[in-house]
Parts: sequence; structure tokens; C-alpha cells
Amino acid sequence: MKYLAKIFALTACTMTIIISCNDNSSDSPYGEIFRQKPFEAITDSIKKDPGNDRLLFRRAVLLNTNNFPEPALADFQKAWSIQKEERYALGISTLLLDKQADSAILFLQEALKELPRSYLLRLSLARGYTATSKTKEALAICDEILSQKPDLVDVIKLKADLLDKDNQTAEATILWEKAYQLAPFDVELNYILALRYAEAKNSRVLSLCDSLIKADTEGRHAEPYYYKGIYYSNLNDKAKALSAFDEAIKHDYYFLDGYIEKGSLLYDMKKYEEALAVFNLALTISPSFPDAYYWIAKCQEALGKKEEAKVNYLRAYELDKSMKEAKEAAEKL
Repeated sequence: MKYLAKIFALTACTMTIIISCNDNSSDSPYGEIFRQKPFEAITDSIKKDPGNDRLLFRRAVLLNTNNFPEPALADFQKAWSIQKEERYALGISTLLLDKQADSAILFLQEALKELPRSYLLRLSLARGYTATSKTKEALAICDEILSQKPDLVDVIKLKADLLDKDNQTAEATILWEKAYQLAPFDVELNYILALRYAEAKNSRVLSLCDSLIKADTEGRHAEPYYYKGIYYSNLNDKAKALSAFDEAIKHDYYFLDGYIEKGSLLYDMKKYEEALAVFNLALTISPSFPDAYYWIAKCQEALGKKEEAKVNYLRAYELDKSMKEAKEAAEKL
């Protein structure tokens, strides 16, 4: 009996040590964060019940909401190690996809062995493949999901985006239109389709933008007018295009794309001084806007102000190293 008592005492002591080690609020490198006020109450509950996956999940969501992704990831992973729930896996994959797409793919492949029927995890895997430029693999997953659930808008949108990247524009357009039919209230989807129509000189852009303007009861959105401007500009109807870009800027003074399109159109019309005024106005809104400096330089070059143009080409390149055309233009001057 004394021997058994010693065993039970030793077991109890061992369990205490294990619980102490698993109490990720005390030994964790994120202990200080866990003790902060938004998380303190849940942390106290986790101390009392360290194996409670739901508490860990709650804290992970709260941490992520308050912009603490690393400790949030640790809590999601701990919850997943205790219980294989879809929402825990999605939390992990979402955070990994942001900065470690390869790690996200590896995790999702393992998670799908536990939850093979989860289309959300498969969709996340497709996004992981997209982030790592594995278009073929991502498309295969989209097709697999759509064969079972053909009306999933998020999957249709992802496949359309992948087809666009693969230069399969016609096929992508069909999918964008299908997604729109299923979710006409999706503003981002409306914008994607409107830009596509505008660039293709498709008059459907006008009715689509009119419906967006009608829905914008507060008159705050510049995009519908902007897409109309792109459409008219591509049709070479410069007067209507300029009017549309003016409307876009009128509805949103900070809509920089509107300034660039209006100014570049004036440049094409050889109205360099007017264009210059538009680009300088854009700089008052965003003094570090590389596109504005680039177009200012083009106007100055057209006006024969080559030294000033060179300075502004170089400014544009310094602000955006991908703007090789600005560097090349400066070198020619």
C-alpha cells in the first residue's frame, strides 16, 4: 500500500510538471503578451485548463485580431495538436500563407490527411500553390472542388484569376461572369468585371457601372466613373473619357489612378502643361507617388526641360526600383 501511495504521489508530481510545461502563458516566449489586458482573462483560464483547445483558439483569434500573428499562430498550432478541427487548421494556414507559403503547403497536405473532405482546406492549399506560382496544381484543386460544388464563388474567382495569369483570358472572362451572376453584391467582383469589359472595349461596362453608381447612394466611390473613362479612352473618345475621369476625382479626391489616367490622356493629346498640372496635383496628395514623378518627367521632356525631366525620372526610379523605363529614360537624357 505504501508502495502504491508513492507511485500515485510520483504520478501526481509528474502531471503537475507536465501541466506547468504545457502552460504556454508562463514558459512561452509570448508570456508578456499573454498577460496584457485584452488576453489576460483567457490566459488565466488556460492556466487552469491548459488542454482546452477551445480556449487556445479563442485567444489565437483575439491575438490575430490585435495584430499579434506569431503568438496567434502558436496558439492555433497548440489547439490543432489537441484537437483536429477545421477552424484550427484554417487559422494556421491563413497565417502561414501570409509569409511562409511553402510551410503552409506542407501543413495543409498533412491536415488534409486528417480532414480529407474539407473543401476550405483544399481551397487554402490551392492558394498556397498560387502563391508559389504552381498554377497547374492550383487549377487542378479548383477543378476538383468545382466538380463537387460548382457554385462556390470563391473557388470560381480563384480559378478565373489563375486562368488570367495563364493568359487564358476568354475562359477567365466566362468564369468572372458566372461568379458575378452568383454574387452580384460582391463589389470587388463588380470592379474586376468592369475593368475587364473596359479594357476589352465591351459596352457592358456602361450598364454595370451605372448599376454601381445607382447603388452608391452616398456618392463616395470613384471606381465606376474610372472604368467608364478607361472604356471611352480605349474607344478614343477623349472628351467622354476626360469627363469620366473628372467625375472619378470629384467623387474621391484621393483617387490617384484617376489623376494618372486623366493626365496621361492629356499628354497623348499633347496638352503637356495641362497634364503637368494634373500630375503635380497628384503629388500634393501623395508626395512619394512614383507614377506622378514619371509622368511629370515625360511632360517636362516633351516641353524641352531635359534637366528637370532627368531629375524626376530618377526620383520615380528611386521610389520604385521596378520602374525600369524611368531609369532608361533618364539615361537617354
